[in-house]
Amino acid sequence: MFELDDKPHEECGVFGVWSQDDMDAAHCIYYGLVALQHRGQESAGIVVCDTKGPIGNICAHKGMGLVSEVFHEDVLQKLHGNIGIGHVRYSTAGASSVENAQPIFYNYSKGTLALAHNGNITNAEVLRKELQEEGAVFNGTSDSEVLAYAIAKERMNTSCIEDAVCKVAQGIKGGYALLIMSPQKIVAVRDPLGLKPLCIGKMGQAYVLASESAAITAVGAEFVRDVAPGEIVTITKEGVHTEQRLKACERAHCVFEYIYFARLDSKLDGISVYEARHRGGMALAERYPVEADVVTGVPESGLTAAVGYAEKAGIPFKLAFSKNSYVGRTFIKPTQKERASAVQMKLSVIESVVRGKRVVLIDDSIVRGTTLANLILMMRKAGALEVHVRISSPPFLYPCYYGTDVPDNSQLIANDHSVQEICDRIGADSLGYMMLEDLTKMTGELPLCKACFDNHYPV
Repeated sequence: MFELDDKPHEECGVFGVWSQDDMDAAHCIYYGLVALQHRGQESAGIVVCDTKGPIGNICAHKGMGLVSEVFHEDVLQKLHGNIGIGHVRYSTAGASSVENAQPIFYNYSKGTLALAHNGNITNAEVLRKELQEEGAVFNGTSDSEVLAYAIAKERMNTSCIEDAVCKVAQGIKGGYALLIMSPQKIVAVRDPLGLKPLCIGKMGQAYVLASESAAITAVGAEFVRDVAPGEIVTITKEGVHTEQRLKACERAHCVFEYIYFARLDSKLDGISVYEARHRGGMALAERYPVEADVVTGVPESGLTAAVGYAEKAGIPFKLAFSKNSYVGRTFIKPTQKERASAVQMKLSVIESVVRGKRVVLIDDSIVRGTTLANLILMMRKAGALEVHVRISSPPFLYPCYYGTDVPDNSQLIANDHSVQEICDRIGADSLGYMMLEDLTKMTGELPLCKACFDNHYPV
């Protein structure tokens, strides 16, 4: 799948609901997944269960495409249940195929379970080989399937699903937010470092779980709190039970949630995503002032930082791009010339905003630099006198192993080019990246994982 924005991508989003009444879980999960669509557009899935029906009465549906493409009303009507979990996926581990679409669903001798996973398990292949040596057969190539099988296997020797989940979690490494559903309960787990977000909400007598608070709000629920790093939360008819069963000596929340991934209206670990990006733009204005006539941002991710930059610098903020929201996500153009044309299909410059102006252009990151170069060229053709680029993240120098699709070093333009060389390649008049030490201005004292910038991997 060709992406027009040349950005890193999150692996996926998870959403779950548990209700004691006759709530239609499938429709609630559907709307929750729509609110999380930005976290993954390759596949979507929902698994539900009627806790008042026969044990094991689980219904599932998943497929390739957007949530609205996979689930039509006739499909949702067939998914009967008052509890369930759902998933949207962008693949970073495992091929983009229906076999790897989630939730993963397993029948085994003690019952059934379904698993939805956001993140990446760095030692998944070791675990896969161990399980295959014991006779396991896997249909797909994702680490999520390995996790589901391992939990089902451990459940054979434990008194409850929580113990099986904890046993498996203690042996895995990486970043993850997991939702595991059995016929009577939902178990939520967040990795001990807090790399991947997960939160809890309440809607009447029902509980919801989601990757972001914005999805909780979207279904009409009230945000309760974030799941703590290393916490295992179980929701049953008895209510919510929580245990801090996974330990870590440090925390490392993914910085790119605040820079790019999460929705503007989300709050992660007590920090507003909007405010973090706004403060990031202000930090750029302090670090890299320039004489200019207008400040603008690359839609959508660069706009909030651009507002912060403009306010701090005292330069007017204006929208300089018109976005065509109807260009399909699978708009595939293989050649470089056609890729440039595809960018123009997605975004067009508002000539009256930039003609005869010195422009500050804000974006959240530069991976390969191709899209930004095309945008700058478009702005110059529209009459911009100068284009000064400011990036609200430090340069990408290292890959991510925790579920963010940052490519290997060979594809990162900052890996083998200086800032001035990158500036020349993208055709900007000046270029300034967020400094590592300025990231604290965005998120305060929150411990961050910045491995893709500084090579300090927390696990």
